[in-house]
This record gives sequence, C-alpha cells and structure tokens, in this order.
Amino acid sequence: MLSTYLPALVFVALGAVVGGSFAVLNQVLGPAKSKLVATGDPYECGLPSEVKQGFRFGISFYLIAMLFILFDIEVVFLYPIAVELRAFGTFALLETIVFVVLLMVAFIYVWRRGALEWK
Repeated sequence: MLSTYLPALVFVALGAVVGGSFAVLNQVLGPAKSKLVATGDPYECGLPSEVKQGFRFGISFYLIAMLFILFDIEVVFLYPIAVELRAFGTFALLETIVFVVLLMVAFIYVWRRGALEWK
C-alpha cells in the first residue's frame, strides 16, 4: 500500500526541500534590509503610486468583474459538449442551444441596463 503512495511522498518531500532551501538562501544571500521609508511605499512599473491607501473602486468595476466571471463560466460548460457532441447526441445539442440563448438574453439585459458602461 505504501509503495503506491511513495512517488507522491517523494514529490512532496522534494518540493519541501527545494522550497525551504530557496527561502534559506534568500535570507542568507539576499540584499540587506534597509529601514528607509521609501522602501515601504508601493510602486508600479518603477514609478511612485498615486493611489492613496483609502482609495476605493467604484461599484461598476465589481459589476463588470462579476459579469465577466459569469459569462466566462459559459466556456467551461460548453467545452465538454463541444469535444464529445456526437457521444452526447441531439439532446445535448438542444440543451446547449437553450443554454446559449438564455445567456444571450441575460447579456442583452445587462447591456441594455447599462451595467457594461465604465464610469
């Protein structure tokens, strides 16, 4: 029984050893820690960030993100049917068409409501 788990245990042990050795080498060979104030400030692309700590995204950002995830999941459901459509038969094709039509109705609804407008 243990022989079936042996490759997985060796893989986990090897990963722990490599990860731990990289962490130790980083602490030993890495640059010295400086206590400058500027090193704690966030930056992007080498430029100081203009965004302050209290900055909040608008609700439209989160609505568009949720809609992206919602419509992106469509691909996850459609991929297995697209790969094995002949094995599933006509019923799967009809169900897929109904699914896509319902998603298109939802997309048109949120589009008409202005949820995709970036403000």
